[in-house]
Amino acid sequence: MNLQHAVDTYRGHTIPHIRWVEHRNRWFAISGILILLSLGGLLFRELNFSIDFEGGARITYTFARPVSVEGVQATLEENGIGDAEVQIVNGEAISIRTPSLTGEGVSDAETIRSALAEQAGIEAVDVNIEDVGPTWGGEISRKAALGLVIVLAAITAYIALRFELKMAIGAIIALIHDVLITIGVYALSGREVTPETVIAVLTILGFSLYDTVVIYDKIKENLETQSLVARLGSDGVIDLSLNQVLMRSVNTSLVVLLPILSLLLFGGDTLKDFAFAMFVGVAIGVYSSVCLAAPLLAVLKRREVRFRQLEQRLSDRDRVVARRGAATSPVVPTASTGEAAAARATARTGTVARPQSKSKRRKPPAKRKRR
Repeated sequence: MNLQHAVDTYRGHTIPHIRWVEHRNRWFAISGILILLSLGGLLFRELNFSIDFEGGARITYTFARPVSVEGVQATLEENGIGDAEVQIVNGEAISIRTPSLTGEGVSDAETIRSALAEQAGIEAVDVNIEDVGPTWGGEISRKAALGLVIVLAAITAYIALRFELKMAIGAIIALIHDVLITIGVYALSGREVTPETVIAVLTILGFSLYDTVVIYDKIKENLETQSLVARLGSDGVIDLSLNQVLMRSVNTSLVVLLPILSLLLFGGDTLKDFAFAMFVGVAIGVYSSVCLAAPLLAVLKRREVRFRQLEQRLSDRDRVVARRGAATSPVVPTASTGEAAAARATARTGTVARPQSKSKRRKPPAKRKRR
């Protein structure tokens, strides 16, 4: 493929000829490896939930005089907080994560704020304390799980009514694939899961569904064309449909990924959590729509009676064409007249007779002109 052809394909002037369905085992193997890695991350590293889900307190402030992690932990222990995670951020700020401050033996929030402020040489109002109880965190988790289940059920009902049940099955498998891999990347990378992450995951479901619906709509349109189905079969029609909308999916995804990448690189901490989940999910969503949802539909479609019969007729036709090609032997040129005469002379006399050259053959006498 030369550069001009690649540019024409990218701009949609030509249609690629990629056999997506034929290589479905390759795509399924890639998805299986990614899912296994994600499940491994969830089982062995687990998710790093924020205090919004687990409950607890987060204390943040900047310091005017140098402080150390050990000094901050000692101050917290004096106020009844023994299990605290203290981090120095960018050499100028302190981030503390502790269990809820409402526990027994823990000083009140104002006392802790004053002690930390005195140690850092700042005012007490500059110490930000965010305390979330375990009940609130559990409620957030339940609502997030309930929202995910409702979204998946609504998507299944919509695609089953708009298209067919087989397409709904393929779309739901692709969506679960996207969510598992996105969450697995969070587990493997150790990034904190915040409410913004949940919002990003739900947004990923919508974008991935949009891409899948575009592909399924083209497949449905082509499968209703009897001439295409009779000539290409179900697998060939699905390949053709994917190749027709491939560049549209790629360009749409690039337009979405570029601003997300800018948020990931230059946004604040809250925006970075949202952008990271969106970037991973959108990239995986494009892959699953093209390489997972459509090949899964091809596998389900081949189980239908009419497509099985069509595939059988196409296979019989191929076998007949191959049999005819094998039965047709190449034409052997016959011997010339001179070579045949030489063979007959050799058989009679036992000596090899040279065939008479065409140039020395006697020409017929020319007709006399009448006077």
